[in-house]
Amino acid sequence: MKSSHLRLGLNLWPPFLFSGIRVTAIAADYRHAHVELRMRPWNRNYVGTHFGGSLFAMTDPFWMLLTMKALGSEYWVWDKAAEIEFVKPGRGTVHADFRLDERTLVELRQATATGAKTLRWFNTDVVDSDGDVVARLRKQLYVRQKPKHRDTAEVA
Repeated sequence: MKSSHLRLGLNLWPPFLFSGIRVTAIAADYRHAHVELRMRPWNRNYVGTHFGGSLFAMTDPFWMLLTMKALGSEYWVWDKAAEIEFVKPGRGTVHADFRLDERTLVELRQATATGAKTLRWFNTDVVDSDGDVVARLRKQLYVRQKPKHRDTAEVA
């Protein structure tokens, strides 16, 4: 799937569409994504700031999607755990960037080369238009190389 198609699909996905979450970029090589959340009447909490669930939702799938796409179909990649710390009230448009570097991919490939699973934490800050941190998110991924099936011709 092309990254532009994934971006369009995510932007039309009802949990994002109706929450004011917009994916503004996904790199063709799946190493970067940028997401924003605009303040809307339906995603404000009682005190007029961003609803914490929307702040979490805007960050939820990206580490898994980027890692899954960058590693390829030979790997299982699952969300395992998540933590969020609300640092300051979010107002206006807030942003989150996800950057997956080659070193991390090499480490994941090496850790799973024997078929073992590995658990890896990824960090993301949600920032406001001034660059101030609104929330800090940690996501833990489960990554494992899929078993290689022997060709039936080899068995015979």
